[in-house]
Amino acid sequence: MLEKLKQDITLKLSNADYFKGFELPEVEFSAAPAHTGADISLVWAMAAAKKMHKNPLEIAKEACVVLREITAIADASALPPGFINLKLEDKFIIDTASDRRIKDRGAETSKHNILIEFVSANPTGPLHVASGRGASLGDSLVKIHRALGYSCDSEYYVNDAGNQAQLLAESVKARKEGKEPPENGYHGSYLIDLVKRMPADLQEEDYGRWAMEELIKTQQQDMKDFHVDFTRWFRESDLHKEHAPQKALQALTEKGYTYEKDGAVWFGSTQDAEAQDDKDRVLVRTDGRPTYFLADIAYHKNKYDRGYDTLIDILGADHHGYVPRMKAAVHALGKEESSFVPIIHQLVHLTEHGEQVKMSKRAGRFITLRELMDEVGTDVCRFFFASRTPNAHMLFDMDLAKKRTNENPVFYVQYVHARIHSIFKAAAEKGFTQYNGVRTPLAPQERALLLKLVWFKQVLRNCVADLSPHHLTTYLVELAGLFHAFYDTCRVLDEDNPEQTHSRLFICQRVAERIKKGLEFIGVSAPEVM
Repeated sequence: MLEKLKQDITLKLSNADYFKGFELPEVEFSAAPAHTGADISLVWAMAAAKKMHKNPLEIAKEACVVLREITAIADASALPPGFINLKLEDKFIIDTASDRRIKDRGAETSKHNILIEFVSANPTGPLHVASGRGASLGDSLVKIHRALGYSCDSEYYVNDAGNQAQLLAESVKARKEGKEPPENGYHGSYLIDLVKRMPADLQEEDYGRWAMEELIKTQQQDMKDFHVDFTRWFRESDLHKEHAPQKALQALTEKGYTYEKDGAVWFGSTQDAEAQDDKDRVLVRTDGRPTYFLADIAYHKNKYDRGYDTLIDILGADHHGYVPRMKAAVHALGKEESSFVPIIHQLVHLTEHGEQVKMSKRAGRFITLRELMDEVGTDVCRFFFASRTPNAHMLFDMDLAKKRTNENPVFYVQYVHARIHSIFKAAAEKGFTQYNGVRTPLAPQERALLLKLVWFKQVLRNCVADLSPHHLTTYLVELAGLFHAFYDTCRVLDEDNPEQTHSRLFICQRVAERIKKGLEFIGVSAPEVM
């Protein structure tokens, strides 16, 4: 309904005499600062001033006169240097907060078919904490896109080709013989546990493949327990079975992007002024083996060939150099570079007792995601990871994560959901089982709570626009705070005032629904009892 209000405002302004004949900017909403006493703030007048060549405050004042005529708007005021602050009618707030629909018209009309690839860790060891951050980010973005109505799939790329299997085989063999793995092999103590599970009759030539398949199963179980589901686990080995690298090479050659030098085949991205890479790169080695870069090009070509037109890759902090070369490859394949959207998430630093946690007791070299889940719980991991933008380094406070109090934002939000369900249980015992609609006038705390509900869909849109779920965790914490203020001030169950009771139970119901849905989008449970 906020979208409908935007349309009404746009139409009203464009038809007003003062604004006729001008090319007007789009209307965008944001929540008004608390000190203004308003509900919605617009910077529209400042944007309009650039097109109209008039004073923005004068434009804002003229716009307010027009906007006061819209049914949903109780009042409109202008503030320097040109802000427009709107006060909404209670009925509009109630109707909008009561609307359960989430799908976005813009998403429904979008023809984009989105694929988000994330984690894609090498199947040579257990998943670590950084993989958990990427998994949380990707899974949340998939869920939010789908909720708004976008066509969006998720994918885990399994790097099960190349010389990794051989290195893993050599490392497993060394551990089986009680030796240290080769210097360029895999040294985690997880290999000792793996060797203990190795079948007695397993042939040495099968060590690497068996170990890799076992580790893939471990990674799949970790993702399941982390509340992450993938549309597909895509194996690199399938690309090679289908000769996809050779086909990708042929496509690049036909477009004039390859050349031979020193016995190798190169990708000539620097010949194209529009390509972003700063140097040419080898596609086929002198011994005829394709490079990892060619395999990656083949994989992205495969994505496009499957009908996806927006490829979102979530990458680790060490992948900055990967971005320009892949953008150049996408361009060479004849696709818009903007259709390839890389997100690089920064490192996670665990802290405990004020100091950084550096070593894993079990793995010896890094903290595994499984260890972190076992230590603080999946819900806490997912909420904490979702609380920061991917481009910011993250300090994961283990002491806070272990707290089962309102200091921990996860429990602060979950407790509201559980409290509301305890209210429902008490209400049922008093005969209040159905509650429809909200009565007016609204108490200030009721109004503030309902107004927060109004912004839910816009928050999801912000998550999609910024490709980050941190807007949602902030929203949930703020919604929980407003509920606590409401609960402390407004008596919900009052047998002497059944109309008020029904109204407030209805508000509680909507809050519980929004919290449950919001937590679901970030992979966190919404318990009914705590």
